[in-house]
Amino acid sequence: MAMSITHQIGALAGSSVVSEKSSNSAGEATAAMNTTVMRKSPASALRCMVQRTDGVDGLSPPVSPCRSPVLGGKRPDLSVACQAFATEVETPTEAEENKEGGERRKERGVPVYVMMPLDSVTMGNTVKRRKAMNASLQALKNAGVEGIMMDVWWGLVERDSPGSYNWGGYAELLEMAKKHGLKVQAVMSFHQCGGNVGDSVTIPLPKWAVEEVQKDPDLAYTDQWGRRNYEYLSLGCDNLPVLKGRTPIQCYADFMRAFKDNFQHLLGDTIVEIQVGMGPAGELRYPSYPEQDGTWRFPGIGAFQCFDKYMLSSLKAAAEASGKPEWGSTGPTDAGSYNNWPEDTLFFRKEGGGWNSTYGEFFLSWYSQMLLDHGDRILTAATSTFNNTGVKISVKIAGIHWHYGHRSHAPELTAGYYNTRNRDGYLPIAQMLARHGAIFNFTCIEMRNHEQPQDALCAPEKLVRQVALATHKAQVPLAGENALPRYDDFAHEQILKASSFIGDGDSEETTMCAFTYLRMNPQLFEADNWRRFVAFVKKMKEGKNPDKCREQIEREAEHFVHITQPLVQEAAVALMH
Repeated sequence: MAMSITHQIGALAGSSVVSEKSSNSAGEATAAMNTTVMRKSPASALRCMVQRTDGVDGLSPPVSPCRSPVLGGKRPDLSVACQAFATEVETPTEAEENKEGGERRKERGVPVYVMMPLDSVTMGNTVKRRKAMNASLQALKNAGVEGIMMDVWWGLVERDSPGSYNWGGYAELLEMAKKHGLKVQAVMSFHQCGGNVGDSVTIPLPKWAVEEVQKDPDLAYTDQWGRRNYEYLSLGCDNLPVLKGRTPIQCYADFMRAFKDNFQHLLGDTIVEIQVGMGPAGELRYPSYPEQDGTWRFPGIGAFQCFDKYMLSSLKAAAEASGKPEWGSTGPTDAGSYNNWPEDTLFFRKEGGGWNSTYGEFFLSWYSQMLLDHGDRILTAATSTFNNTGVKISVKIAGIHWHYGHRSHAPELTAGYYNTRNRDGYLPIAQMLARHGAIFNFTCIEMRNHEQPQDALCAPEKLVRQVALATHKAQVPLAGENALPRYDDFAHEQILKASSFIGDGDSEETTMCAFTYLRMNPQLFEADNWRRFVAFVKKMKEGKNPDKCREQIEREAEHFVHITQPLVQEAAVALMH
């Protein structure tokens, strides 16, 4: 009989694939196919030279489809279909070694997650493009992806009234991930979507929260010119009952508790990580470089966001406590504007700049400590909520790499990271996360120094190295993301390079605990991009495996790209409609 594209993939994989069409008719039988015999591929004859641990060069056996990036480790029913390959190329001794060494290989590699589209759940609380989503998730699973990351928007779930949560679309999406055997990193997104790099949709804060901000505009972050930023509530009001009788921290805690209660059955199994949003774009930072309405353009230094009345009240108290009450009336007013460069300003210039003065040290210490305290408060709520559920907690930190080579590191300072040539601003963040057992998730992992404008003294590789050393010193797990969509081999190789590092005084490498790839979209499923992506995932999972050469890994990936191409084409077409 004729088989659909999906069934053809199921037949190749030796797995049952349910027809999408059958779900629409209650009385129509579900179409499924299962095969236990797979025709051997030419790839089974591949060999490459590797250096054995006993010092003797030998031929490495091809990897069984049971452990391939597409078919391996997916479902128990694949074992029969793969038996012909496994028995031919693996001796009992090799199988034993693979079983014993499985954990070591798992530790050596880095699992890859893929970020879902921002609008995966619609404003109507349903999954957007169900057919496309199903095909896409199956393709990702076949590629060897560990799981997905999804934004759980505060502005969608608790949109209409305080304490009223609609999890509809997320319940469906999480069940889809479970069905496909994908793990989930769920982001508690307490920020507005829209106005940042890559924001393709607009999802505001909950209506009732927006109403309170309209009544009291100082609930929004404010710059020295009175410009308000509505992406995220000012941390200056964290502990004030300004949201219909609740504090912002209480609102975040209640939301996380409701999420836990609703998805308790998936925690620790399907849902393996909770990333807690702490600012614009979900990052622990101030909204110092807003792209909305052209306010900021790369590589501007940004602007301090401490001029709402709640932040100024805290600054005044800190100044009085330090015996300098005159420092408490305002933040720096000589720090230029959003699109200036450091040397354009009195505060950030390298020679005699205010950042390196006694006043500068006071202000920057207060400004950065307020951010750390904000993170500490939310993490306290998160860890108490998800304690003993089997999920990990993570926090995302922005990769602000421009003007990194300047003494003042101005863009990092305006964002709240007190990092200068003379001071490590990332170690205090790592130490705060360590107290809560949280993961340090960092962006810009894909970037190379020479790709960035050198006149702006960009140094993403140096920044990533500094962060890696800070997390190593604080004994905090490091995870990564690419800051911008990239599909080229150069970006992939840079991620591979950055995914492991040797700490000061160490002899062995430390690897990232996970990497999240930005983002699932039609471009990812284009033929060349998909081919490169599958090879990238395979290399990340293998890590620096001494038993395999790079060429063998690439050949294995190429073989399974060919097998899954029809399903990938289906996903790409569905996503574009």
